[in-house]
Amino acid sequence: MATGTLRAFVCSFSIIFLLKLNVFSCQQFSISFQQPSDCGVESYFDISSLSCVKCGPNQVSSKSGLACECQTGFRLLVSNGASITCQQCPEANQGVTQDGYGCIRCSGSLGENGKCQCPKGSVLVERDGNGNPLNDAQCEACNATEPAFSAPDTTGNRCVRCEDSFINSSLSCVCGASNVQAGGMCFSHPNALPTSVASNVIFSQLTLSIPSAWFSSFLYSSAAACLSFSNRTACQSLGNMCVMNMHSSSTINNDACGLYNTIYRATAAQGSSQDISYWRTNLPWLYYGDQLGLASRILQNEPLPVGFSFKGTQKNTNIELRAAVYSVRGEFLRWESVGGGNLQLCPDTPTRQQSAFTFGTAYKQSCVLSVSELLNGYPEPLFYDVFLVVQKRLIAVPLLNINQQFNGQFTNEGSNMNNWYLTRRLMLVDTLSGRENSLSSSPKIIRVASNIKIGFQLVPNTQKGQVYPPLMTVTYSDILVNVPTTQTVTVSFSLEYTMDQEEARVKTDIALGVLGGVAVVHSLLKTASWKRRIASPLIDLQTIMKFLVFYAGDLANVFFIITVGTGLYWLIFFKAQLFVSVLLPLPAQEERFVVYVACAFALKTVQFLHKLFVQLSVDIFFIDWERPRGKASKHVEGSGEAKSQASPVSIWRTYFVANEWNEIQTIRKINPTFQVIAVLFFLEVVGFSNLALRDPSSNLRRSAEAYTPPYSLILRYGVASAMWLCIGLIQMIFFTVFHERFVEDKIRQFVDLCSISNISVLLLSHRCFGYYIHGRSVHGHADTNMDEMNTNLKREAENLCGQRGLLPNSDTQTFQISITNRLRAQYDRIIEPISRRSGPSRLVDASANPCEQSTKAYHTMNRFLGSVIDHAHREMDYIVKDKLLFERLIGMEFIEPLDKSIFYNDESHSFADVLFYGNEAVLLIFDTLFFCVVDLGSQNFILAAVLTYLQQLVFRLIRNGMGRRNLASKTL
Repeated sequence: MATGTLRAFVCSFSIIFLLKLNVFSCQQFSISFQQPSDCGVESYFDISSLSCVKCGPNQVSSKSGLACECQTGFRLLVSNGASITCQQCPEANQGVTQDGYGCIRCSGSLGENGKCQCPKGSVLVERDGNGNPLNDAQCEACNATEPAFSAPDTTGNRCVRCEDSFINSSLSCVCGASNVQAGGMCFSHPNALPTSVASNVIFSQLTLSIPSAWFSSFLYSSAAACLSFSNRTACQSLGNMCVMNMHSSSTINNDACGLYNTIYRATAAQGSSQDISYWRTNLPWLYYGDQLGLASRILQNEPLPVGFSFKGTQKNTNIELRAAVYSVRGEFLRWESVGGGNLQLCPDTPTRQQSAFTFGTAYKQSCVLSVSELLNGYPEPLFYDVFLVVQKRLIAVPLLNINQQFNGQFTNEGSNMNNWYLTRRLMLVDTLSGRENSLSSSPKIIRVASNIKIGFQLVPNTQKGQVYPPLMTVTYSDILVNVPTTQTVTVSFSLEYTMDQEEARVKTDIALGVLGGVAVVHSLLKTASWKRRIASPLIDLQTIMKFLVFYAGDLANVFFIITVGTGLYWLIFFKAQLFVSVLLPLPAQEERFVVYVACAFALKTVQFLHKLFVQLSVDIFFIDWERPRGKASKHVEGSGEAKSQASPVSIWRTYFVANEWNEIQTIRKINPTFQVIAVLFFLEVVGFSNLALRDPSSNLRRSAEAYTPPYSLILRYGVASAMWLCIGLIQMIFFTVFHERFVEDKIRQFVDLCSISNISVLLLSHRCFGYYIHGRSVHGHADTNMDEMNTNLKREAENLCGQRGLLPNSDTQTFQISITNRLRAQYDRIIEPISRRSGPSRLVDASANPCEQSTKAYHTMNRFLGSVIDHAHREMDYIVKDKLLFERLIGMEFIEPLDKSIFYNDESHSFADVLFYGNEAVLLIFDTLFFCVVDLGSQNFILAAVLTYLQQLVFRLIRNGMGRRNLASKTL
């Protein structure tokens, strides 16, 4: 029993221990959320425990809510930093001193806070000259008249000299009834100013107009002080408020810019500053004139007195900008060198930010900023007057404010320079003008310079790198502040360089027109040649379609030549120039070039597919010259007799030649795989892709810390196409000069194979035009044993037998042939039963054996073509001659084969035109355009290389597969 009780106790204890252990392991440490506003009057917010703690006796929460202070009528007795002790003042001394530690009798009034107050113009005195506390507080009146001219300071504790405007207006520190007091100043109302001002700020993007606390407090006083006293700080402050109002001006003269313009006109007699007519003395320089249409005169009147150079001893690519910085109150703060982030809101390394000020480097920096960060980082706006430093002189940089309105119109939004109204001075972030109730309140709307762009324009036809003064374009975004922590704004800073591209466009159009005309003539010649080769004199729809296909190919070459030439022109002349004479087209100006590239690719694709279709529909036949060399006995079934007949000729030679033909269908003069790898190696590994960056540097390697400008599409196309063509041409030269001569020439090897095999090849790429490879063996037989084959080859090597050519004493084995209609008709008649099989079923003889039909047609065709080659058919005879030079140049035969076919000697083996090998130019250009089009679309050379390789592989498989099928059907 005891044992059972002990066991139960142990089990219970274990369970309880495990439960406790589980509770501890899963305990969550949490506190209740409290903030100072939740603590009330009698408690304060303890920043250590993050909770509300009750104040001691006779204490209330302070204004901040983070500490306790004595109640009204109680003085501070003890304070050790952590806690305080309060004591009530006696009835005789109910006032509490300003420091809170003493009780005092008030001679004036007692304020709501329990402290003494003095009337206006007096200061409160609670201690004597030695610092001893007085029993009775005294109110000492400040002497507002001459010679003291004193008034209480902002704390009300001492008398100081009053502001000069009071003395100048009323010869005292009291602003008389006839004067106006505003913004802490006193002045008589200027006659030139309106009696009231518009303190609203218009946020046009939000279509909102809100009363600004800053404008209400300081707009009128700044304008009056500027006009009445020529107060430079007030004038700058007024100008800043005009900038905060986006330099917008209209017929209204009581807003910030209206007041500025009023003062500008009223002070004309004061003259101008720095001999600049737009810069009035004592006023900030805000406008270039008072009307539209002056932009061209300002921006394109006179170039800068300095030239920019990319290379050499006189290299000059540094753009030095300097800005005069003003506070919102009009105080001059400092001179700043532009760079390092003062005009660039996006954070970045100093090296990359400074890259913006290298001439010729297309710089663009953009990012997304939090509204809460802008509110914390820019409590008040700063204002910048930007100048370009040239030879220790400052040249003003004009500003184009896109948000500016002139008489209610956004005149600066368009590209027409005659409508622009140029200004000066800009700000980056304005969190001040959007505050409605008070200057300490949060802004309802903020305004951010979301896009700042500095542009340089090259002087036309300059050879010394001269440019016009730069133009700074700024666009502001108005943001309605709702939830600052989640709201964002996109900002950007960029520099761009332009030149007049009209001359380049005209030259391109002229080249396109001239070469396009040549392409039309060439296409007409090819169409005429095609018509002659198919022996059709009629111009029908097929002729028109053929002409369009030919013209597509020629026009593709025209576009390709123009685009490659354009890309190389900009690549060479921009990157290699000493003094700047050309600048790259802007991205928007490259759209026309991209259209040309797209046209070249689309048209070249049409030509390539047409070539592919023609090659896949070529008529081909292998003529076997082998004849039986004896007789063999054959047992006749059923009769028991043996019948003697000619021994059959082996078909394996024909199969072997056909297989070799099939293998050479897709060989090329280059190695496509090596081409892709080599191009990718030079572009990405060696670094030739860096030549396409929009900067003047020609370095192939770039530092990882350096700024990387965007790519120019024209330069990228120029580098990629040049690299692809150069490597392709080098491969073609290598294969033609070295590989085919010393290693392997598959085209000539095929001709030799035909001679050894005693097989001739007839190719008809058109109805009445094609190629003939004469492979008739000079030994009479090719179906021999090894000994006889070696003997024959030895005799041929020692010139102990005839030559391989079609004509006696000739080595020419390859010909271009132009055959008569009669010969073609007989050819079609022989293969008609085979062709009928692929036609409608009603035309097919169901009883005929397809295999027997093919065999019979093969033997018939073999005998017929062999007899034609042997001149056995007088009505289908032929002649052999050389082609004229002009005929070879234009690819057209002048003589039409009416009675006799014509065999043209062809030492260049042009039968390769029906193979990939003979169309290397078309394939190379097509691959180049495919690679460049993919790259222009993706900006990725690796992706372009991969897709180009896959494209080559797919079309090679199509050509092999369908070519094999065509070979099987056409050779019977």
